[in-house]
Amino acid sequence: MGMEKVLIALCAALAIGLTAIATAWAQSRIGAAGAGALAEKPELSGTIVILVAIPETMVILGFVIASMILFGGK
Repeated sequence: MGMEKVLIALCAALAIGLTAIATAWAQSRIGAAGAGALAEKPELSGTIVILVAIPETMVILGFVIASMILFGGK
């Protein structure tokens, strides 16, 4: 019973941690490209904000999966 709880906690931590790392990587690339695009065309600011916010859905979905792992079990 003890090892099962450890594995469940590890899976939930991976669900959040891996999505957070992937989101950070994606946002760093989008942010750098967005800064370059804004230097040339300032009217793209609304589009850049939306493009930076889209990867955040990965973390939200990771949180949902982690919640399902922790609280959806037996």
